[in-house]
Amino acid sequence: MTKLKKFFSTDNPRKVANMKVVALCFLAAATFWFLNALNKDNYNTVVDYPIEIIYDKEEFMAVQELPAKIKIEINGNGWDLLRKYFNFNDSPFLIEINNPATKNYILTSEIRRSLAENISPTTLVSMVSDTIKFKIDKIVTRKIKVEIDTTQNTLANNFRLANGFVIDPEIIDIKGPTSALEKLDGKIKVALSENKINSNFNKIIPITIPEELTDFLTIEEESVLVKFDVVQFLEGNKRLKISKTNFPENVSLLQEPNNIMMYYLIDERKVEELKSIDFEAVLNYANRNKQDSTIEVLVRPRPTILENIRVEPSVFRLKYDEK
Repeated sequence: MTKLKKFFSTDNPRKVANMKVVALCFLAAATFWFLNALNKDNYNTVVDYPIEIIYDKEEFMAVQELPAKIKIEINGNGWDLLRKYFNFNDSPFLIEINNPATKNYILTSEIRRSLAENISPTTLVSMVSDTIKFKIDKIVTRKIKVEIDTTQNTLANNFRLANGFVIDPEIIDIKGPTSALEKLDGKIKVALSENKINSNFNKIIPITIPEELTDFLTIEEESVLVKFDVVQFLEGNKRLKISKTNFPENVSLLQEPNNIMMYYLIDERKVEELKSIDFEAVLNYANRNKQDSTIEVLVRPRPTILENIRVEPSVFRLKYDEK
């Protein structure tokens, strides 16, 4: 180890100079060998050759990134192969497609002859890939229905739609490639962009194309008029009359109720109708739960003008007296 350290020591200027001479000789020899090798012919290599697919962009649109290179095997002089490998001064090979929507590929055998002429002075040995795949659709205009996005509840608590939505225009024209239009499934949704709406609505709403389709689709109408009316549902309660039916003489309630209360929501426009209805809490022994000896309160009648009906207490336990 000591001898090695002494040999590579830089304390001796003469040894340092000799090492530099050796390094330069090695570099010169390697360079000479490399340049000499590049001057030779009959080398084969595989390169990524640049291509460009040409089509009528007024009638068609690419919906996926188009291939920019194709793998080919070529033969030639070392210098020429080096230039091809690194694409020095190589313009893309143009592939023109007249009706790209009819198929999504082209056979490389169809372009082999013209490509071979294009890569001169190197020689085309083989096409590594047998197909060039792409996805280009025809551009069309379709009529799409506008709908309101109801996935989020934008109405205030206890408010409901009084009737349906009015949208103007209800049908719009959207232009783009066929596959992108198919993803809309014939409709486009608009969001109200408001929360806790508690009054009638009448506003211009912008139409937004789904983010993943913005690069492909264009719309003629940028907004629509949306109108709808709302109605408030009022909270109410009533004390119910109790009606026992089908009770045997030896069966009673474990705890007799003083009263049973019904709580509900009602359309504010229907309040007057409620005044003419007599409600009762029905305890029908025939509907008892035999497993736990309980009976559930049933409200009669149950008009459609009421929502979210709730009864307290809603269940009673039965007591059986010995005969």
